[in-house]
Amino acid sequence: MKQSLLISIYLLVTYATSIAQQQAEQSQVKTDTIHSEILKADRAYTIYLPRSYDTQSQKKYPILYLLHGLSGMNSNWFDKASVKQVQDQLVASSESVEMIIVSPNAGGDPETEWNGYFDMPGWKYEQFFFRELLPHIESTYRVIGNKQNRAVAGLSMGGGGSAAYGQKHADMFGSVYAMSALMAIPADRFIPQNQTAPSKRQLLTKSVIENSCVDYVANASEAQKEQLRTVKWFVDCGDDDFLLDTNIDFLRAMRAAKIPLEFRIRDGGHDWLYWHSALYSCLPFVSRNFQP
Repeated sequence: MKQSLLISIYLLVTYATSIAQQQAEQSQVKTDTIHSEILKADRAYTIYLPRSYDTQSQKKYPILYLLHGLSGMNSNWFDKASVKQVQDQLVASSESVEMIIVSPNAGGDPETEWNGYFDMPGWKYEQFFFRELLPHIESTYRVIGNKQNRAVAGLSMGGGGSAAYGQKHADMFGSVYAMSALMAIPADRFIPQNQTAPSKRQLLTKSVIENSCVDYVANASEAQKEQLRTVKWFVDCGDDDFLLDTNIDFLRAMRAAKIPLEFRIRDGGHDWLYWHSALYSCLPFVSRNFQP
């Protein structure tokens, strides 16, 4: 009887230890905030930490900055595209490496909230991203913190943002994956109804025109083109997407400049079903380009 009781206790302890270990080895998704002196506001970000983050306390990780679209928020990639589940699956199948993934908030209702990844009057988001957010993330979490182990990706407005960040900060990113990207807007689309006080949406439109990814390549100097060749580029857009033409314009500009680019047109439109499926290409792509 005594021996049976000891065996039962041993099995119970072993089971509890196993459960605790499994829980400790799960990937995590957290949301936190950073106060920005540049924006004079708190900004939220959602971050994915790989399963080994708590158990291998000396290990550092590559990082992917994942940007949402117009009117989106930092949690969208996790709530609507299941980034955690997709990354966990790809790591388990050795198609993706363990990495930290962070999605910052650059949006909300475009009629009342600031949107966009560029600097504009009243909203110096690009300065915030590179001078405050990125240093905060890479000093708070165990990030390797060099070009070869840093990537940026995004959808729609965030796809254009990721491409523009890769262009203007080519020394900081080893790879860029742009999905259904807002690469450019024709200049005649910016017609402010109120010249003295344009709306937040109008200022966003103007900022995209001024940061046209297509124009950047077309007007790039030889030195800038050489910098762009140090980045691995992937553009992915659906055949029913209203932004397909501007993505093709970007492809043509890159080819004319002799800058290598992987380009895919797949079946689909401008929606979360498409962007969820794109993760199965995006995460392995950035993984292949990370350098230990």
